[in-house]
Amino acid sequence: MSRYCSQCGKSLKACICEWIQSLPSKVELVILQHPSETNRPMGTARILSLSLANSHYFVDEDFTEHEPLNQLLNDTSYQHFVLYPGETSVAHTEVAQKLEKDERIRVILLDGTWKKAYKMWLLSKNLHALPLVRLPENLQGNYRIRKAPSDNSLSTVEAGYHILSLLEPEQDFSPLVEAFNQMIEFQIKQMPPGVFEKNYLS
Repeated sequence: MSRYCSQCGKSLKACICEWIQSLPSKVELVILQHPSETNRPMGTARILSLSLANSHYFVDEDFTEHEPLNQLLNDTSYQHFVLYPGETSVAHTEVAQKLEKDERIRVILLDGTWKKAYKMWLLSKNLHALPLVRLPENLQGNYRIRKAPSDNSLSTVEAGYHILSLLEPEQDFSPLVEAFNQMIEFQIKQMPPGVFEKNYLS
């Protein structure tokens, strides 16, 4: 008998499926995950892929020759954006204007540590011609059990939640954050007494 959930991929005792809700969205998210993230108990990308029926979830480091992704990118009925804070990135409001005109949008998220996400971006040449979109700088992350380079660094599920909420304010995407918070609380409870306070609150 497997020790892992066949749906979310996490260990049975850490299964997140009970907190997953199916959510509709006009915007399609494309989650590109670094291979090192696939078996992390604290990984958050699966919350997005399980909750959003029209999302796409791929694992690799260099996506240049990734056929399923390239098939999506070659679909000219969609406009594709990479959620990445580059110098040429545009505000979410520009993407929202396209949605208001009933244009079809896909947003690509890079799932990995900040260093590995940067490497994925450098290697994946097929992403370089795509326009970049950024989130507001004042957003605060709640990824309390992984070290972040700054207070406004977001987990993948938080980034997905914020971009969807900004582009589709009429929809309630809060179940994404609720599932994330439940996962965090479970992981904290598995730590020996004092470990969380010592390592993550200091």
